[in-house]
Amino acid sequence: MEGFILSEHSFDRDEQLVLRYWLKTQSGPIFIEFPQHEAVVFCRQSDVKKLPTWLGHRHSNLALKHFDDSPIAAIYCSSLKILNAVRRYAQQNGITLWEDDIKPTSRFLMERSIKGGLYFDEQHTALEYKNPRIQPYNFIPNFSYISFDIETTMPTRKVSEKLLSIAFVYEDSSERKEMVYMLGDPSSSTQQLIFFKNIRSLLIASNQLISEWDPDLLLGWNVVNFDVSVLHRLYREHGLEMLWGRQQSSLNIRQGQNGFNFVDIPGRCILDGIDSLKNASYHFESFALDFVAHQLLDKGKIIEGFDGDMSDRGHAITELFHHNKAALAQYNINDCQLVIDVFKETQLIDYLVKRSFLTGHRLDRVGGSVAAFEFLYLPKLHRAGYIAPNLGEGFDGFKAPGGLVLDSKPGLYKDVLVLDFKSLYPSIIRTFKIDPLGLIEGLKAQQEGHSEDCIAGFHDAFFHREKHFLPNIITQLWAERDLAKKRNDAAQSYAIKIIMNSFYGILGSTGCRFFDARLASSITERGHSIINQSATWIEQQGFQVIYGDTDSVFVSLHTGNGNIIDVDHSIAQQIGNQLSDGLNQYWRHKLQHEFGLDSHLEIEFENHYGDFLMPTIRGSDKGSKKRYAGLLSSGELVFKGLEAVRSDWTELAKHIQKELYRLVFEGKDYHVFIQSTVQELLQGKWDHALVYKKRIRKPLNHYKKNIPPQIQAAIAAEPIYQKRNQINPYENGGWIRYVITQQGPMALECANNLPLDYEHYVDKQIAPVVDSILYFLDERFEQIRSPQQDIFGEF
Repeated sequence: MEGFILSEHSFDRDEQLVLRYWLKTQSGPIFIEFPQHEAVVFCRQSDVKKLPTWLGHRHSNLALKHFDDSPIAAIYCSSLKILNAVRRYAQQNGITLWEDDIKPTSRFLMERSIKGGLYFDEQHTALEYKNPRIQPYNFIPNFSYISFDIETTMPTRKVSEKLLSIAFVYEDSSERKEMVYMLGDPSSSTQQLIFFKNIRSLLIASNQLISEWDPDLLLGWNVVNFDVSVLHRLYREHGLEMLWGRQQSSLNIRQGQNGFNFVDIPGRCILDGIDSLKNASYHFESFALDFVAHQLLDKGKIIEGFDGDMSDRGHAITELFHHNKAALAQYNINDCQLVIDVFKETQLIDYLVKRSFLTGHRLDRVGGSVAAFEFLYLPKLHRAGYIAPNLGEGFDGFKAPGGLVLDSKPGLYKDVLVLDFKSLYPSIIRTFKIDPLGLIEGLKAQQEGHSEDCIAGFHDAFFHREKHFLPNIITQLWAERDLAKKRNDAAQSYAIKIIMNSFYGILGSTGCRFFDARLASSITERGHSIINQSATWIEQQGFQVIYGDTDSVFVSLHTGNGNIIDVDHSIAQQIGNQLSDGLNQYWRHKLQHEFGLDSHLEIEFENHYGDFLMPTIRGSDKGSKKRYAGLLSSGELVFKGLEAVRSDWTELAKHIQKELYRLVFEGKDYHVFIQSTVQELLQGKWDHALVYKKRIRKPLNHYKKNIPPQIQAAIAAEPIYQKRNQINPYENGGWIRYVITQQGPMALECANNLPLDYEHYVDKQIAPVVDSILYFLDERFEQIRSPQQDIFGEF
């Protein structure tokens, strides 16, 4: 029987540790159990006698050792109660334990190389199986799911939000159904809109619906931190359990750091649309459902503006509840369907399944790149005779540098090529054998005089040529990604890319047990060397490198003496391919000759910009970094780091920059455009595009001096929300949308019809954007805005 793991749980039963895994199979949901299991942690063999036998554990000396060569013993615990007692005693008595933070359920799968799916030999169908012999198997089921969404009143300073309705939309491979539960007169109920006289009866019915419809997945938007958190609180307040797990088991919620909540729900997964999109590296100016839906689906909420002013949203919801409950139900259902449609459009479930097969993460795991690395690495490390170190044991004598950013040469250019190293950091790890175990074995070999077995890193690091795992893990992932690309499996390809690119960040994170500053620096500083030497080689070919950033170099097609080469796109492509081929050959020869290594570095010709701007730092002649714009040969206008792609600039500034740059790049007149836009601004025609959006990162009472505009706007909103008897939504931080009025910064919902400060927008939004490119044309914004004033400037 094949199954996909939905959830995993460990608990004590009859003073024995039990591991339980809920699976989705072709015949439906089942769970498998492994009773009388033993959890294991490690300690030094010399510390075994320090743990008294009354704790209830047993021990065994192993052929494993610590990175410092200390011999290791295993401590086996037959229950979680004993495991926790061993942990407490060890901590209180200065005894070091290793790998005691690894969950028994995770270790059990890890040691068997089981990640997302499994297989066991069982012919009869049942709900429960005990001690099956399991093995890895990538089984992809057809999931059933419910998208759900609650509607509430807005909370006030004295009263929490009140539940008004819950909508459910169920889908599987063959069926769709929907239901709304709402407070109201039960006699007015319809087939798909059921009214309840009180919240308690509505909550009980919700338990029953989840049990009857029995979904594998629960989908939502900000679902854990809002919908589930509110519902969980309401269930408790009414003396009920939130029985949303399989077999009507309880949903449990715990609060983590930074106020985020984590949910444990037996037999199901809760997938949040926002977290899932972020995990798949989607970026949006706003992750509000209405905004994301418009971007991906070209449709949104039924009632526009609900993701703007939250007080208006609360008022609109309340009005619908009192005067048009059917419309509120439809709005509620529509939100559920939007979530489903976003998941389908982005293939998020497919992506999360493929991620699970690669990392061992459950579908609902948020983040966890360190845990994914450990899941892959620890079994290999154990087989090599080592246990994993604890946090903080690695060398931390310096801070590893980040990626290299070359000083830019500011200017307006024709014909700029971008050459990009494909997955540079994973390629460096593969090529130079950078690896936690490789570092330990390399240092030992160097100390023992076997330098021929070592590859020099940076800061006295040495890596063993043969004893390592991470380079081989990346090689395998690379091959799997190439296969995924060939079969057009975008989800698999992208999941692998994200995992491979996470390895550098993991090794450079003090939150990883394998952290060692020499590991991260041997990656980034090798990257510095590669970019610098590549730039030198390119310039030796007679071209000018105008910029470089981490894994890319920007090449101007100028000869060394400054004469511009007249090229069309086909010639530019030819030159780009010649440069990339030449660089790849250069590195193959250099690495083989100097290190005896096969090169896995691969540089590609990525783009040809027919027109390109490398701006200066504002108010300086020095070139900026991580900011540029260019017009591709395809006609696409690209902005990086400039106002046009920054969420903290107004739509007016973005519009001006995009239009002005295109006019300049295409050699068209831009004076009339600038003058007319300023005139339209002063006439109030751009009022809709003057909104700032910025993040408030601390509670308002933390700001005492040098208060920035967004904080001024948030503070100014306080009396208005007090008058409404509502909580100021900004008092603990968050996003704020505000405008600059003649009375100062005001939150958008509080600005009403206050006159806007148009001169502020001219000086702070238009002038900087215009001057950033006119600087290279020997013009200034003020000259164009008021040309008559510049006559006397000529004398």
